[in-house]
Amino acid sequence: MPTDRPQPAFVLVRPQMGENIGASARAMWNFGLDRMRIVAPRDGWPNPNAVAMASGAGRLLDEALLVDDLPGALADCHYVYATTVRGRELTKPILSPEEAMRDAARRIGEGQKVAVLFGPERSGLENDDVARANAIITVPINPEFPSLNLAQCVLLTAYEWRRASALVPEGQVHMHNTVWADHTEVEALAAHYEERMNEAAFFYPEHKAASMRQTLRNFWSRMPLTQADARLLHGIMRQMVRWKDRGGGDG
Repeated sequence: MPTDRPQPAFVLVRPQMGENIGASARAMWNFGLDRMRIVAPRDGWPNPNAVAMASGAGRLLDEALLVDDLPGALADCHYVYATTVRGRELTKPILSPEEAMRDAARRIGEGQKVAVLFGPERSGLENDDVARANAIITVPINPEFPSLNLAQCVLLTAYEWRRASALVPEGQVHMHNTVWADHTEVEALAAHYEERMNEAAFFYPEHKAASMRQTLRNFWSRMPLTQADARLLHGIMRQMVRWKDRGGGDG
């Protein structure tokens, strides 16, 4: 069974080599982390190469959450960090690993569930993956050799978590009759707005539609939403549609 220590989940998105998954598990357990989630591993699961490389951290692989897609991996999360060494055309907070893990410690102390995304070895996270995150973690790496192995990135982030975790504070946010919206609720809100905006022909011209949808998705992920916020925004959109259907847009 996983330990009961408060901690972030580390999410390996479409990892390619079993050896890197095993090395990541070993790196996590070196620093007391044991919440691994694996999204659509290229070579299937379980993977004997991952077990061989884990070297004493095999329990993390046995207990890892295996999911088909990223929304499934983030369903219960309130705040998500995406690790990337490349610049992104997305408006998001950009943090160092140290800053990010201090922020994660604060959020977990407030009762939030936090995840960190790590991309596949060949190309890293795609923009659609990063758009689902609330913030970016960027390592100040050598620009002449901006290649960081998956397990190295996991190790570096886990180390910073270990340093920050001793500073986990007590909850400080007063939540009046609500709780933080998790990723499933934010996804539902995003889908609701995208569907209605599509019906209103908002995503035009067609060649810009994909970029506009990604920008909208990124907009939702940047906001710290409570369940009450999500209900309010659903209600606003439903009322606007009813108003239009009653002829409120005439003239």
